[in-house]
Amino acid sequence: MKTIIEPFKIKSVEPIRFTTREERVKILEVAGYNPFMIRADDVLIDLLTDSGTSAMSSDQWAGIMRGDESYAGAKSFYNFEAAVKKITSDEFIIPTHQGRAAEKIIFSILGGPGKYFASNTFFDTTRANIEFTGAEAVDLLVEVGKHPELRAPFKGNMDVEALEAFIKKIGKENIPLIVLTVTNNSGGGQPVSMQNIREVKDVCKKYGLPLFLDACRFAENAYFIKLREKGYENKSVLEICREMFSYADGSTMSAKKDALVNIGGWLSLNDDELAMKCRNLLIVTEGFPTYGGLAGRDLEAIAQGLEEVVDEHYLQYRIRSTEYLGEKMLSAGIPIIEPPGGHAIYIDAKRFLPGIPPEQYPGHSIVCELYIEGGIRACEIGSIMFGKYDKQGKLIPAMMELVRLAIPRRVYTQSHIDYVAEVLIEVYKNRSKIKGYQIIYEAPMLRHFTAKFKPL
Repeated sequence: MKTIIEPFKIKSVEPIRFTTREERVKILEVAGYNPFMIRADDVLIDLLTDSGTSAMSSDQWAGIMRGDESYAGAKSFYNFEAAVKKITSDEFIIPTHQGRAAEKIIFSILGGPGKYFASNTFFDTTRANIEFTGAEAVDLLVEVGKHPELRAPFKGNMDVEALEAFIKKIGKENIPLIVLTVTNNSGGGQPVSMQNIREVKDVCKKYGLPLFLDACRFAENAYFIKLREKGYENKSVLEICREMFSYADGSTMSAKKDALVNIGGWLSLNDDELAMKCRNLLIVTEGFPTYGGLAGRDLEAIAQGLEEVVDEHYLQYRIRSTEYLGEKMLSAGIPIIEPPGGHAIYIDAKRFLPGIPPEQYPGHSIVCELYIEGGIRACEIGSIMFGKYDKQGKLIPAMMELVRLAIPRRVYTQSHIDYVAEVLIEVYKNRSKIKGYQIIYEAPMLRHFTAKFKPL
């Protein structure tokens, strides 16, 4: 059959509170024109993030009831550990309350002034945790990934030649770790090929540098490999996942993405000395090594979620659902990063609003209009999130000006997505009326979470 159906039945529903356009104009103003400051109850369709917003399965809820809440050595930890090892094969599995906690631990130990970390593209919290230590985070995205309008199967890849040149320039002694983000979130949810993972590993091995995966969306990346990379079409997603992790020396993971849960994460390693340091810091910041800031019930839900996320019926539905929205937008002429990624559609704000310069934040303008027009909450990934200032206080724009429409897992139906497309098309038709924004308050780091704006 041509129709791809949701591989689940709906057993429980949560009502949506409807608002009027007039109400939303006022709500946005009170929120300082920052979608992060809008109450969730005032949002019709929430595409702010796919992190922690998944609908859990009946088996996951059953696992929550089985959760062992013993402080040390709970059986739920060993179920969790076994599930993670089944995918990563890593020796040391350290639970954390979410991905940024794992990042905080590893970069606190490896980072510091004079240190450099390289990735295909670092996301916001990863970059912040690196820079907080005084180290620098460097993006080495393959050239085709910098051009939203171009189509290529693996636009999330790292530029391997640039990586080797970077190592020679900085010196391997100043680079504690190389990171591959799979899929590449800041780069449009674009996948990384197995060939690229191997090539990056070869460079790391040549210079004696460890390689980690930022593995938040590892299963989606593996499914893209199955669909697009020769030689993997007949392999299972689990087999592909295991090969991906086999080239890495460890991983950080936000289980709030591809483990289909609302909280949780891990840090996995194979270096026993580094694992000891990480566990010691974990005890100070998160908790005992067999719970790491999580309840036993959360560990059980993650273990079950890792079984479900590699199911190919689920992944077919997941990837196709995102592609469906992308196709509707492209047919209406709306510029996006092509081809559609795994977890989100990314609007190219530069082409959507060519008259609004980066210092007036065109992506944010689109975000605000989507909320006013249809109650849709989205997220700017551009010069608000990644822009910096030079010594004169002038904005250094981000590489791309994007709006991310992140689709929660197993939450919305096709009619919800059809509604999103209708709102997007209406906003695009009236784009000539959209104005830019000015920041009137910002924090020194991760400013997009708490900044306040005013329309120009």
